[in-house]
Amino acid sequence: MALPTAHLLLSLMLLFFASLATNSSSQSQPFKCTTSATCHALIDYVSPNTSTLSAIEALFSIKNLRSLLGANNFPLSTLPNQTVAAQQTIKIPFTCLCSNGTGISNKKPTYIVQSGDDLDHIAREVFSGLVTNQQIAAVNNIKNASLIHPRDELWIPLPCSCDEVGGERVVHYGHVVEAGSTLELIAEEYGTTKDTLMSLNSIVNDSSLMAGQVLDVPLKACNSSVIASSLDYPLLVPNGTYVFTANSCMRCNCDSAKNWTLQCQPSQLRPANNTWLTCPSTTLCEGADNLSIGNTTIVGCNQTSCAYSGFNNQTILTTLATVNTCPAISPGPGNNTSKIGLSWKFLFISVHLIMLCLHLLW
Repeated sequence: MALPTAHLLLSLMLLFFASLATNSSSQSQPFKCTTSATCHALIDYVSPNTSTLSAIEALFSIKNLRSLLGANNFPLSTLPNQTVAAQQTIKIPFTCLCSNGTGISNKKPTYIVQSGDDLDHIAREVFSGLVTNQQIAAVNNIKNASLIHPRDELWIPLPCSCDEVGGERVVHYGHVVEAGSTLELIAEEYGTTKDTLMSLNSIVNDSSLMAGQVLDVPLKACNSSVIASSLDYPLLVPNGTYVFTANSCMRCNCDSAKNWTLQCQPSQLRPANNTWLTCPSTTLCEGADNLSIGNTTIVGCNQTSCAYSGFNNQTILTTLATVNTCPAISPGPGNNTSKIGLSWKFLFISVHLIMLCLHLLW
């Protein structure tokens, strides 16, 4: 009986250490960020229990429900008490701060400690493993993790980045890996490459990818006309999402089907702060008669649009954008290339007919 007992103990020990390895690898790791800047970022939140959008909004200190709706491309009419099922994934928008080679959320979200809480419970259960208890302790200067008290306010450092990828500005998205997923599937779904994901996340091989891991995924953003002096520059909106800007007076959405060009129009909402008493009723482009933001005129092959180019403390900025929509000329009947080709064919046939006639006469 001694041998089976030894085998049983060995098996239990292997399972125990395997469990430890799985838990440690599924913990959130810092994202690399060499840029000293702030930017907009996204991260997945897998709700551990049935919840509501308003509860998630409060948990992540999101200023306005519209931001949460836009990040998930939910209809603007969605109610705050909309149910979020257990294990449902919701994308969380937040501001990223880069410093000392890594990126973390900029002082938000904050969490008020409840009776019975400890840092491990807050990290693993409340925030679904998006952070570790060590990371929470570090940013809050907690020397002894057991010395937290109800009503203490803790800064939760979500991982993020503001770095360019391949020379392009992107929105860094903290994607929570699902069981059975692979780097190839994730890359294909979000329009990037396996090599890019491996480089950003310091992944040596595909087998090291673990369910629950928070993966840095770069999302391509729509091209915009927002100028560098605008208060919302750079306005980066990834495909399938929308945002409100210019004190909530403008709504901009990104749709890859529209040539990756940011589509902005007046939101018809009231201003989000006291900078303006009301949103502009019409926003006309300079140099265009009766052409306002979001409208387009077509003259021949030229399609001219009035595009949103940013805002300042006084007004909303616009610019005219013209695109030639005529198809490129390809070789075919009626163009010079075709005529030259026909001339050579005619000359070739003519020479052969002359030679045939001379041969018959001879």
